[in-house]
Amino acid sequence: MTGVPQSAVHVRGLCKSYGPLQAVRGLDLDVGYGEVVAILGPNGAGKSTTIEILEGHRRRDTGDVHVLGEDPGTADRRWRARIGIVLQEASDFGMLTVAETVRMFSKCYGRTRDTEQLLELVGLSSTSRSRVRTLSGGQRRRLDVALGIIAVPELLFMDEPTTGFDPEARRQFWDLIRLLANDGTTILLTTHYLDEAAALADRVVVIADGRVVAVDSPERLTAQAASVATVRWVEGGEAHVEQTEHPTELIRRRSADGREMTDLTVTRPTLEDAYLRLIGSA
Repeated sequence: MTGVPQSAVHVRGLCKSYGPLQAVRGLDLDVGYGEVVAILGPNGAGKSTTIEILEGHRRRDTGDVHVLGEDPGTADRRWRARIGIVLQEASDFGMLTVAETVRMFSKCYGRTRDTEQLLELVGLSSTSRSRVRTLSGGQRRRLDVALGIIAVPELLFMDEPTTGFDPEARRQFWDLIRLLANDGTTILLTTHYLDEAAALADRVVVIADGRVVAVDSPERLTAQAASVATVRWVEGGEAHVEQTEHPTELIRRRSADGREMTDLTVTRPTLEDAYLRLIGSA
């Protein structure tokens, strides 16, 4: 479309209000094809409203929005077949088996993945004949992803994909997301887990008070948080904590005369530190 940048998602000046409440205030966002972008923000920041507008499920008040080159507010069914959506709630189709559920959803699209290949891709081959209600929480989320990518979408929206997972299930799910990204799928996900964003995202978008307050790679956002390291140690039975930009010099100075520094740790700022600083300043 003439005048629209070649991005999977292009947003300028997005606004949405609910009565007197301004949920989104002049938000700008770009997501390139093939990128994995994580959206972070506190509750009420405008994340869900923004995602619903991008999915075509909520009308905006003002702003320029293009997703896969089209306006999601007026796009047709052919456009909808090009996107996939994984909602926060786990699927529950009662008495249907996993394979029956996938086949039922396949009938809603034209071109779809082969059922057996799809279940193998998301790690559900061994449960294809199991009823959905018997699956674990992690397995149900994998089924949600299967339904989200059944039509081989160019862009996949994922809302809090690992909420409620135990650590092992989260790691396994991350591998699945990486596999989809390596296959060329553009992924836009919301998450409250900072380590998840750091592990998966090419770029992180921080939203606060309806606006984007930062966009960058997890590494650069972390580096911007502060250059100060926190050094902790025990000396002569007394605990010490000191912040410094030069922890090696501090350690060398404190131990120069042979004094013992036990339980020594040096901690650098994390993505969580950067995030808290950003939403705090906003």
